[in-house]
Amino acid sequence: MSASTVTSASDNSLSRKARRRSAALGVAAWAVGIGFCLPALWMVLTSFHAEADAATNPPSVAAALTLDGYRTFFGGGGGPTPWPPLVNSLAASFFSTVLVLLLALPAAYALSIRRVRKWTDVMFFFLSTKMLPVVAGLLPVYLFARNTGLLDNIWLLVLLYTSMNLPIAVWMMQSFLADVPVSIIEAAQVDGARLPTVLRRVVAPVAGPGIAATALICFIFSWNELLFARVLTGVVAGTAPVHLTTFVTSQGLFLAQLCAASVVVSLPVLIAGYAAQDKLVQGLSLGAVK
Repeated sequence: MSASTVTSASDNSLSRKARRRSAALGVAAWAVGIGFCLPALWMVLTSFHAEADAATNPPSVAAALTLDGYRTFFGGGGGPTPWPPLVNSLAASFFSTVLVLLLALPAAYALSIRRVRKWTDVMFFFLSTKMLPVVAGLLPVYLFARNTGLLDNIWLLVLLYTSMNLPIAVWMMQSFLADVPVSIIEAAQVDGARLPTVLRRVVAPVAGPGIAATALICFIFSWNELLFARVLTGVVAGTAPVHLTTFVTSQGLFLAQLCAASVVVSLPVLIAGYAAQDKLVQGLSLGAVK
């Protein structure tokens, strides 16, 4: 047998092994992805079941489908309307995200492009603020809100969410802005552009994907926050996650209604993530490979 024949057979064997390995990894990836999606799919399916079918054990997969859970959630059965909590969540998440971006962009600029002295210590300080358990700051914040008359006020949540998300935003945007070419900033400054103009017309467009990824993550964190909203709000400023807790009552757990409410509350985040998925992936991958 010639050497070329042996080499060709060896290459074919390696190619078959590589294809089998690739196929196995693909199957494993699909299995993991389906496993992650199963709870969400089960929640959606349960939201279309009647309460009696949703409460069966084992669960009744083939039960008849109905929209009663969604009708009840939207006040069709005479219950409370969900629109004020949804509007409160949207307002708190939107305004806090805007404030975070306005504060994080110049801070990240000072820590990445025009670096201040001991900028690594500043970055560690931002990170250290996330080391305190959230529940440890609950009582001081509650006392502050009570003494200042800010209990059950949506603007208190805006300030809280801004302060909670600002360290994460600065960390993320610092890595994004570190990839902005300094030459274009210097060219703009030579043309007479001041710092606000540089940030708005030079840095922001170049780091747009990173800013979009930061905004989406801050929006999600604000939308999903429950602890402070549950303690500091009541009737006026209650948010959507707080409204979800009303389906767990002393009469029992209304599982179908809770799943229907969870699906509706999850939709704004899913829609925002889907609309910004390209910029989100691009932004989260910026700076990953140097």
